[in-house]
Amino acid sequence: MNLEMVMQELEALGKERTKKIYQSNGAHEPLFGVATGQMKPIAKKIKINQSLAEQLYATGNYDAMYFAGIIADPQSMTEADFERWIDGAYFYMLSDYVVAVTLAEADIAQEVADKWIASGEELKMSAGWSCYCWLLGNRPDDEFSETKLAHMLEIVKNTIHDSPERTKYAMNNFIYTVGVSYVPLHEAALETAKIVGPVEVQKDKKKSSFLLASERIQKAVSKGELGFKRKHVRC
Repeated sequence: MNLEMVMQELEALGKERTKKIYQSNGAHEPLFGVATGQMKPIAKKIKINQSLAEQLYATGNYDAMYFAGIIADPQSMTEADFERWIDGAYFYMLSDYVVAVTLAEADIAQEVADKWIASGEELKMSAGWSCYCWLLGNRPDDEFSETKLAHMLEIVKNTIHDSPERTKYAMNNFIYTVGVSYVPLHEAALETAKIVGPVEVQKDKKKSSFLLASERIQKAVSKGELGFKRKHVRC
């Protein structure tokens, strides 16, 4: 399938209701409003195709950009490729659920994510922290440096309340993911979550909401989910 054929299939799957949901979360035109589950049959036909993924991502169409992440070949992507993708990610559903997810399947994931976390740019930071969440929830514990992750927990503890809004979400999720998916630092993450307490986040002009990682960690533990790892990062 070529670019035109994929775009036609995606457009045919678009629903106005789904489109409005995406727009309420920050997506803007162009987009069709395709439910992610409906993309799977097309993905099965294409499998992995990095060249087509690049073409789709470059359209700026949200649905095409999301689908690009599904058929991308992360191991063939360079740091420059990921930089180009994060530069095109104009809101969190792209930065955290397309770019960060794709990066998490690459060998250079931690190296790139570290740079994004240190960038000071909201969505890059959000993608960097999110990438670690995807990594920790999938890869064996021994692939990570316990010292490094402990230091990252300290950074979150000291900076989360003063960080940009989307970065707060990702940092809070990092505490939770370390607490559940990285067993060596379970206790440290839970303690960090308690010290951090409720994290206030604001979305557009709506009322503030509060994130509480400690409760989420304890709920996961009570369900027997300590040490949880998913088989695949991407669907």
